[in-house]
Amino acid sequence: MNVPISEAKGQLTDLVRRAEAGEEVVLTRHGQPVAKLVPVERKPTTEEKRQALERVAEIAKAAREAREARGEVTESAARSQDFLYDEHGLPK
Repeated sequence: MNVPISEAKGQLTDLVRRAEAGEEVVLTRHGQPVAKLVPVERKPTTEEKRQALERVAEIAKAAREAREARGEVTESAARSQDFLYDEHGLPK
């Protein structure tokens, strides 16, 4: 939606609500776009990041335990490509 700056002054609250809802609001001067209202992206807090990492770790642990309970082989990623190298650590 294009809105002349002169009209936007009286409609600012409504225009901000529209932008927050995802509508593109472009302010114009003499028919030319000069500014755009866009919502600010909220960034997660340090605590939210920590909680997310803890959830991922819990899910990974549960998945690993489930594989072990089923008797599936769980190789370490650090050892998964050993067959490519000789006893001196050089490529075969």
